[in-house]
Amino acid sequence: MKYLIVGLGNEGAKYENSRHNIGFKVLDAIAEAASLSFELNKHAHTCTYKHKGRSFILVKPTTFVNLSGKAVNYWMQKEKIQLENILVVLDDLAIPFGKLRMRQKGNNGGHNGLKNIDEALGTNNYARLRFGIDASFSEGAQIDYVLGGWDEAESNALKSRIELTIKMIQAFGTIGVQKTMSEYNNS
Repeated sequence: MKYLIVGLGNEGAKYENSRHNIGFKVLDAIAEAASLSFELNKHAHTCTYKHKGRSFILVKPTTFVNLSGKAVNYWMQKEKIQLENILVVLDDLAIPFGKLRMRQKGNNGGHNGLKNIDEALGTNNYARLRFGIDASFSEGAQIDYVLGGWDEAESNALKSRIELTIKMIQAFGTIGVQKTMSEYNNS
């Protein structure tokens, strides 16, 4: 079985430790733990992670977050991966920091990356794993907050939250989206 795991983020040192790049950060942690390296390919940096007989194609789009649909569509077609085997990992302002929420499908919730993926795929019927980044910013400061770095408390908690996110990704491929949601959502 093959799965497409897409981590949303922006390329470049400027964005590396931003809240918006949590998708990249999670995929980097998977690759590091498995001693894998990402390679630059068409529209994305990719590598293949094996876990319990499953192949997880890890995709970090080289487009900005808001144009991620092109990479998702390309890699879905190239790897011949079914829609139900796609999981997008992204940040979410509407969820408290570190809380995790997987959904089998759903609306974009105002997230421009998901909006673009919906347009590129012609559907919103794919799984997404939202990593809560909270909404601790003053009016008009959303962009600076999302593209800003983690505060000290968040940085200290990040490792354990990323480890839990990785367990959810592995579970998505081994026990399925429904059981993963039941076991882990809002952890």
